[in-house]
Amino acid sequence: MQSPKDESTLNPQFITQFEDYLKSCGLRLTQKRLDILNQVFDYPGHFQTEDLLVQMRRNGYLVSRPTIYRTLPLLVKSGLLTEFIDAQKNTRYESIHSLQEHAHLICLRCNQIVEFKEPRIDALQKAVCEAHQFKPVRFRNEIIGHCAECQAELEPKTTEANDEPTA
Repeated sequence: MQSPKDESTLNPQFITQFEDYLKSCGLRLTQKRLDILNQVFDYPGHFQTEDLLVQMRRNGYLVSRPTIYRTLPLLVKSGLLTEFIDAQKNTRYESIHSLQEHAHLICLRCNQIVEFKEPRIDALQKAVCEAHQFKPVRFRNEIIGHCAECQAELEPKTTEANDEPTA
């Protein structure tokens, strides 16, 4: 069966990178793996394995859950996908659309993930690596806590009666 999308908008460099990695492992770039690679880069934001499966089936791809589970680690090892654990201890992924590193703020309560880039953190990480003669491949920062909305919902409510001074 042909893939639902005949034309890929995926950067050919990413396909070559994945294919080179697979060859180094004695594996082939199959159509199913290429379909998964395309859908990973089409996914809007962070995703879990099941999210990708649902998107692929919605888009008309015939792909099995085990194929996705076997392919995602290959994409991580090839450097095209990053993997992190969210506040609920679920594995989440995101594609590498650029070489720009960024960090995540992860809410423990609602599981919202906010990406941010802070040049001072980047500079500090580089300085630490230089001081220890360590060559980084990539940086990963995750700050886990509560977003503003969840903080407001978690804070105890004070009533006006409690605010009045007692005699």
